Amino acid sequence: MEGLDETDREILDLLMVDASRSIAEIARELGMPRPTVQYRVQKMRERGVIKSIKAIPDFGKLGKPVTAFVLVNFLPNPDVSQRELAEKISKLAGVHEVHVISGEWDLLLKVRAGSMEELGRMVIDKLRAMKGVGHTVTCASFTAVRE
Repeated sequence: MEGLDETDREILDLLMVDASRSIAEIARELGMPRPTVQYRVQKMRERGVIKSIKAIPDFGKLGKPVTAFVLVNFLPNPDVSQRELAEKISKLAGVHEVHVISGEWDLLLKVRAGSMEELGRMVIDKLRAMKGVGHTVTCASFTAVRE
């Protein structure tokens, strides 16, 4: 983490565990003045070290208890590039992450669904029907130890 001192790292670590904590709480825990912590957080945001602060919902309580990872092979196609395909896939309902990866597979997706049947419909009826999608492998997650 270039350009960050130990204090910045401590602040960042606390925010990564729970970004809902107030600047005042973080300052108290680190024994620092609140304006100093606020200044450091603002500087990390300006430098792009902190890209965003997000709420992480409990997807089970939102009716999406199934999490799966889908590996996708890109099938070269004159109608769509691999990057264009990744962008189109990212717009599918239920797709939460799309990564262009190296190795045997070309794309890695993180998807959430209400049931295995819903997941199957998304993969079979929507994903596999897209131009540029070769074959896929879907791996359902039993539990998330850390996200």
